[in-house]
Amino acid sequence: MSARASAPLPAAAVLPAGSDFSLVLGGPLFQLLRRTHLSDDLLSSAHRRIVVISLLAWLPLLVLSVMGGRALSGVHVPFLRDVEVQVRFLVALPLLIAAELVVHRRMQPMVTGFLDRHLIPPSAIARFESSLASAYRLRNSLLAEVMLVVFVYVVGVLIVWRHYTVLDTTSWYATSSAQGSTLSIAGMWYGYLSLPIFQFILCRWYFRLFIWIRFIWQVSRIELRLVPTHPDRVGGLGFLGNAVYAFALLAVAHGAIVAGQLGNRILFLGTSLPQYKAEIASVVVFTLCFVLGPLLMFAPQIAQAKRTGLREYGTLAERYVREFDAKWLRGGAPPDEPLVGSADIQSLADLGNSYEIIKGMRMAPLSRDTIVFVVIATLAPIAPLLLTLMPLEQLLKTLLGVLF
Repeated sequence: MSARASAPLPAAAVLPAGSDFSLVLGGPLFQLLRRTHLSDDLLSSAHRRIVVISLLAWLPLLVLSVMGGRALSGVHVPFLRDVEVQVRFLVALPLLIAAELVVHRRMQPMVTGFLDRHLIPPSAIARFESSLASAYRLRNSLLAEVMLVVFVYVVGVLIVWRHYTVLDTTSWYATSSAQGSTLSIAGMWYGYLSLPIFQFILCRWYFRLFIWIRFIWQVSRIELRLVPTHPDRVGGLGFLGNAVYAFALLAVAHGAIVAGQLGNRILFLGTSLPQYKAEIASVVVFTLCFVLGPLLMFAPQIAQAKRTGLREYGTLAERYVREFDAKWLRGGAPPDEPLVGSADIQSLADLGNSYEIIKGMRMAPLSRDTIVFVVIATLAPIAPLLLTLMPLEQLLKTLLGVLF
């Protein structure tokens, strides 16, 4: 926990040659995108990936629905009125793809931040290297992505989708009967290609989040060299709070997924938005957990740094104020030394400021603003569903009345 000086270790000594830490630059899918020129080594051409992958999932559904007479009418839930599908493939899926570039750029400084701020003691560099190498192996794992594909088809499609999320009514992708649901041609493409594409990309993100959480957990087991008087009030770990903004698009995507599901049920099953308060609260809590939860792993070390800082700086302050008292109030100052302009006064104030910084240390590198940011990002796509409760004009009047 101490701030003993030592020679800084350059980040290049730990990071693999020619690369920086990234959760997304690796894995079989990334290599496939590179070979098909949908990406390069730095994830450029994100717009191209968004267009190609989104159209591969969505456009055949439109064509097959038009051919089957189920695009605008003919069934209770036509394709173009299926809010969940439109939001899933035209909003959430592009957000999940775009999030790769955002996470790649914003997460790069996270690893080097531990080194640039000298938080890793020299004796723990080997452990830090081992954690980083393990994260790279998981990210590049062929077996992991194959298992994700198997999981998507066995669990995501055959169990979750077919038994829990299919609308209990005749739609563009299935016809309901007493014997169960029968998929249309568009439904077969949807269930066995479009939906697995979406679920694989989503589950791949969960796997990446697992890699990040595992890496953070391993680093949090190292006895970091935190500085209690650091102005970020978390001992020097304040840079980790930027992870919140790196995962912002993931939070918006999760809100959009839920908004699409609720929109369908409100429009076609006659339910109302207040009936889904638990579901909305659940997605907010879930998003907070995967965005902010990993940062709580540093709470024990920050708490220990705070206790140590209060004890050490309390002892230092005790010595200083006693000497200050003896010098300036008990006649110990030389007769020719003026009180006005004395450096002793400024030193006393600086010591008091340092002690207040330690007292104000937070237990994790996050703040109320970051929590509010994640909540707003998650709820933003759900907010338009308020229009199902009241007209836009009335909603605006209500909001203006609250604000003014």
